[in-house]
Amino acid sequence: MAFDSAGRRRYLKDAENRAFWGWAAIEFFQHTGARIEEMLEISHHSIVQYKLPTTGEVVPLLQIAPSKTDEERILLVSPELADVLSIMVARVRDASGVVPSIAAYDAAERVWNPPMPLLFQWRRAGQNRPVSAGTIRKSLTEILEASGLTTAGGDPLHFQPHDFRRIFVTDAILNGLPPHIAQVICGHKSLETTMGYKALYPTEAIEAHRGFIARRRALRPGTEYRTPTNDEWDAFLAHFEKRKLSLGTCARAFGTPCVHEHACVRCSLLRPDPAQRPRLIEIRQNLLDRIAEAEREGWLGEIEGLRVSLAGANDKLTQLDDFPARPSRNVDLGMPTVAFRPREGRQR
Repeated sequence: MAFDSAGRRRYLKDAENRAFWGWAAIEFFQHTGARIEEMLEISHHSIVQYKLPTTGEVVPLLQIAPSKTDEERILLVSPELADVLSIMVARVRDASGVVPSIAAYDAAERVWNPPMPLLFQWRRAGQNRPVSAGTIRKSLTEILEASGLTTAGGDPLHFQPHDFRRIFVTDAILNGLPPHIAQVICGHKSLETTMGYKALYPTEAIEAHRGFIARRRALRPGTEYRTPTNDEWDAFLAHFEKRKLSLGTCARAFGTPCVHEHACVRCSLLRPDPAQRPRLIEIRQNLLDRIAEAEREGWLGEIEGLRVSLAGANDKLTQLDDFPARPSRNVDLGMPTVAFRPREGRQR
């Protein structure tokens, strides 16, 4: 026992234990992406070996006990994780070299699990006890305070165990791990859940898009990327000049013919101009009058075509009615922020 600068008692053995298990938890989280309840149930029996049938090489594996999804999964133990696990095993072994078996309380099931050689255990008051989730959270807080790390605004950092799961998914996918493999490693039911854990940065999106364009160009003939002639460039510019119509703007792609033979009121590619609403109402009324005249005179061949045009005019007016509900300008939403919430126990 010692005293800190404020004269308060400080139990160095407990502080050393929290420092070690905080370090072990951080390393375990970042190499596995596991949930805190899965980590605390890791035992000496969870470390297994597998011989590859192709090469005969023996690789270490880690069994993750069923948790939120009630499905057991197997993770490959990286060299870094193997070092952490070996240090943990060496710390908790007793004088005979055996990891003691202890019983831990399952807060989610509200039952005591049978004694197991848990790796997250420490000796207190002469007994071996499991390391609790509260101890892990307290250890993380103390480590962050001791590190002096702060946010961009100078505020102290606050990490919860589940935050490392998000960091694991983001780091894995950014470094080339396929999302569906990350889904299996994390034990998610759906790929959408896994991608929800991944943080997306503007620079990443830009670089990924540029890379996609470069790969796509590499698959296309080089002749398609030649420098256009003056005539081709003039024809391209003329296409956009001809997009302006009396009722709005034609969204037809360059080099494609007009499928409605310039009967624009029928075309779904016409984007009506709100200022031309009176003109559209006039066209609709004119079509109604012509349909009435055709029915009166018996011009049955005219009625069908006029009704198609009338449906197009009504559709354009409906589009104009929807315009006010849409944003009239771009809105800067800023950078998203993530609210970290503590995770208490398991959620079923």
